[in-house]
Amino acid sequence: MTMRAITITEEHRLELAEVPEPVPAPGEVLVDVVAAGVNRADLAQAAGRYPPPPGASALPGLEVSGRRRDTGEEVVALLAGGGYAEVVAVPEGQLLPVPAGLDLVDAAGVVEVVATVVSNLVLEARLAEAETVLIEGGTGGIGTVALQLARHLGARVLTTVGSDGACETARALGADDAWNRHTTDLLAAVREAGGADVILDVVGGSALGDHVRMLREHGRLVIIGTLGGASGELPIGMLMGKRARVIGTTLRSRPAEGKREILAAARELAWPLLASGELRVPIHDRLPLAEAARAHEILRTGGHLGKVILEVAAPEHAG
Repeated sequence: MTMRAITITEEHRLELAEVPEPVPAPGEVLVDVVAAGVNRADLAQAAGRYPPPPGASALPGLEVSGRRRDTGEEVVALLAGGGYAEVVAVPEGQLLPVPAGLDLVDAAGVVEVVATVVSNLVLEARLAEAETVLIEGGTGGIGTVALQLARHLGARVLTTVGSDGACETARALGADDAWNRHTTDLLAAVREAGGADVILDVVGGSALGDHVRMLREHGRLVIIGTLGGASGELPIGMLMGKRARVIGTTLRSRPAEGKREILAAARELAWPLLASGELRVPIHDRLPLAEAARAHEILRTGGHLGKVILEVAAPEHAG
């Protein structure tokens, strides 16, 4: 059987095509996709800078919502690739039920950001109550969830955004202080605020030195993105003097067992908050699968709030 999917051409364009449905390997199940979340990693893959891990689908897309073909259960799935398609094959341990009360289409934007935030703020950085955390990019998909979860954990929350108007949005999501990164001396502002115990960093190389300078004693800098470059100068003496740590992580390339552990933690911490409404994943836009290139342009341009969703199933099959 064939399915509709978005492929990446040799010229790095996104193209709607008919491709064979995936064949599930042992331990995998098929999910009929209703919607797919769009992530910055998808843009990097389309540009040729972030190839899928060995054995993963060459199609873009790291998260979907849909229905298990074997049981009909509504689920969200964390993928290593292949989400921009009508059908995905996914290890059973990388499925979670759709959070209670959440729209099935909007649920497509939940699992990747929640897993990323829980794995990095909770499991890696061990963010504790009354600590101070700096979250770069507070109105993006990861940032909006990180602000809310950090506040739930009892942390003092600092963040950067791309405009003065977005500062108020970030504060409404849980930030104690928010700064326009284009007009603020961030190092001075964070130092004036007393420094940070934890920094969730999507910038990478260009901010490496300043981020270490912002850390308090025993601080943790968790690098999850390289929007500002993949290399930078590390002030090692300062890092040693602060007895601080620099942690680099990715989610996509982790083995299945590691992803299962992260999803179990995400379900325990975040699923009740999603069901109660205390945690929400803002949806900036919903677009048809065929308009994946437009969705990528929204993320590339910036200024959006939360997630962009691709609607994969026909409307009569989505609800």
